[in-house]
Amino acid sequence: MTNDLPNPAKLPPGRLYRPADLSQLAFATTAELTPLPGLAEQPRAREAISLGTGIVHGGFNIFAIGPGGLRIQRSIRHLAEDTARALPPARDWVYVNNFAEPHRPTALALPSGRAPVLQKAIHNLIEDLRAALPALFESEDYQKRRAAVEQSIQAKTEQAFAGLSEKAAAHEIALLRTPMGFGLAPMRDGKVVPPAEFNAWPEDQQKQARDHIHELEKDLEETLRGIPRIEKEQRDALRQLARDTAERAVAPPFEQLSAAFADLPEVLRHIGALRADLIENLGLFMPQEGPQAPGRAAMALGGAFDRYEVNVLVTPLDHTEGAPVIEELNPTLGNLFGRVEHMQVEGALVTNFRLIKAGALHRANGGTILLDALAVLSEPFSWSALKRALRRQEIVIEDISHFMGLTATVSIEPDPIPLEVKVVLVGDRRLYYMLAALDPELAHYFKVLADFDNDAARTPENEAMLARLTGAMAAQNGLLALERGGVERVIEQAARWAGDADKVSLLTEPLHDLITEADHVARTHGRAAISRADVEQAIGQRIRRQSRVRERSHEAILRGISLIDTQGARVGQVNGLSVMSLGDYAFGAPARITCTVRAGAGKIVDIEREVALGGPIHSKGVLILSGYLAGRYALGAPMSLSASLVFEQSYGGVEGDSASSTEAYALLSALSGLALRQDLAVTGSVNQHGEVQAIGGVNEKIEGFFDVCRARGLTGTQGVMIPASNVMHLMLRQDVVEACARGVFAVYPIQTIDEGIALLTGRDAGARGGDGKYPEGSVNQLVEARLGHFAEIRKAAGGDKAQDGGAPKGAA
Repeated sequence: MTNDLPNPAKLPPGRLYRPADLSQLAFATTAELTPLPGLAEQPRAREAISLGTGIVHGGFNIFAIGPGGLRIQRSIRHLAEDTARALPPARDWVYVNNFAEPHRPTALALPSGRAPVLQKAIHNLIEDLRAALPALFESEDYQKRRAAVEQSIQAKTEQAFAGLSEKAAAHEIALLRTPMGFGLAPMRDGKVVPPAEFNAWPEDQQKQARDHIHELEKDLEETLRGIPRIEKEQRDALRQLARDTAERAVAPPFEQLSAAFADLPEVLRHIGALRADLIENLGLFMPQEGPQAPGRAAMALGGAFDRYEVNVLVTPLDHTEGAPVIEELNPTLGNLFGRVEHMQVEGALVTNFRLIKAGALHRANGGTILLDALAVLSEPFSWSALKRALRRQEIVIEDISHFMGLTATVSIEPDPIPLEVKVVLVGDRRLYYMLAALDPELAHYFKVLADFDNDAARTPENEAMLARLTGAMAAQNGLLALERGGVERVIEQAARWAGDADKVSLLTEPLHDLITEADHVARTHGRAAISRADVEQAIGQRIRRQSRVRERSHEAILRGISLIDTQGARVGQVNGLSVMSLGDYAFGAPARITCTVRAGAGKIVDIEREVALGGPIHSKGVLILSGYLAGRYALGAPMSLSASLVFEQSYGGVEGDSASSTEAYALLSALSGLALRQDLAVTGSVNQHGEVQAIGGVNEKIEGFFDVCRARGLTGTQGVMIPASNVMHLMLRQDVVEACARGVFAVYPIQTIDEGIALLTGRDAGARGGDGKYPEGSVNQLVEARLGHFAEIRKAAGGDKAQDGGAPKGAA
């Protein structure tokens, strides 16, 4: 490691903030810009979605992943609608009564827009017949023909009894009709003989009369057995008369109806079945007297003629053109696959085909359906049912009570409907990769991954794209147009959200929220367009709303409760920088890091880890620091120190390795005895070669220390040391940039630990010379000398048996 690099220079103000450059766009307000259609700078996702929507084979459904603030659903919907316009309209689907098996309603497919026509045509036909058939059966012609049939049948009955009466009269036996039926009695002189008189007859006459009666009873029984047959003949004749009469009446309208749907064989078959059932149930068209038969309750929920109606399940008449694009926000089993509703009839829950309701898959059939992956997975049975539907390529209406083992009510089993849909699931990346690991079938049903970028390179073209997107949002939501300065400030904030001066965030949700708040500010001030000041004020107000915890943290420092020095110098003590995240708001907070050392067995104790406040990445940083120290100093002797590192007054968890360089400076200070500047704060991770590496949240960390220094009074020497590789990420607040421009605050880019320790101590770190030694009085020479002294102490005390302070088991 050499120290031939000069002390790092302060970053000039121009490196602390990159303003937007819209010089290639000529506009005064966004109202003059062409709105941005489709996806904003998402070539990878656009290609994936185009592939998924273009392949019609099974399994090539789309799983779109990205941050929630990107509004992926809206972007995909826009692209899917563009694709859908070129596709043919989806078919109509209806459910009709299955007259052979009423519990299995029949699904019929019709060309787009024909279902309502069929529904209206059949409804009108039935309404016409409800008026025409009763009138027909009440007509004089039908009544005469009915009377003729009845008279013919009655004549047969009378003829049978007339023959029996003649035979009985020949034997002086009377055929009597009583309320209990027919009877036979002896007769004399044309009159029935009373029982008392009959008993007075001679025995031989009585016997003769009884024999005749007994013989005639057999004939009467035979005649009576023939009466039901004659009555059946009458009923059959009347029924056939009604059929023939009805057939002549319904033939013209049914022929007209069939002609209108002659190109649809399945519809013609249903019309034929409907016609046959209507002829068989002509009684439905006759005036009903008395209560309805219980057996018809299920088919008469809305009336006796529901059995003939058409239930239009889905028709794309609401869509202007192309295939449907449906987004289901609440993907329950019923909302996705449809449901069968029930009504209470005579104390029981019953249903029929008229109560079948469409689900989102029915409405999207032939097009595209957008679903939130987390919502689908959160609903019981929806994910498994969706996979079954994709495997079977059909929509089956399933009753959730069957899955739960509940007692089912009287229900029906509608015909499945063929499924031809492109499913687009939307979720975040973590959910996708977790689901892919837990459910191997995911890759089978969702072969296309559309991965949306969080940000894009900050090129002039992309800044112009963001300007057009901002203008489109304002126009679509009825907001004021943005002035050029307002657009520039929005773009600069998008870079801040991206955490990189050379990138812009593509998250449209916070972008929309910002311009909405800026619109409110502009209207409050009575402006006709949103200015830069309005955007700036909206950003400031948002920070203020969320900054209660930040203010309390800084207040504790300023009141001396949390000990943070911003002046002077201390040995083994340095100001570290951390970031606290609360929801979507993050702020920087300085933290004191201290180190103590003594002779020991080469262990560096991470106190945060020992008390279970340090996360694994933080512990990794301490272990890397241990490796750096062992590989850099006292190469000819074993490491013989015992050191402890701690975040002072830290009562929450510590995670991340961004403080490892800070801990290195504290350790080197404690070993060398050189004091570290307290007017500087430090951030950055370190590798085993002593190189300072980039960290996250650099803007918030700088601003957090600046706020404390400003509150106490800027001295002109205060500043922050950051990794040189983080300079590209700087998009600092304007007050910080202005302070640096005035020379009262500074940001130092650091590449190595040697650079940092030299700046903190004011003494060169030192590089090994040809003799393998560091220059006398340099930081590294002092550190190595101290470690050598510790090695001698350890050797004198018995080597490995020397006491090292009882380093805890978790020591690095």
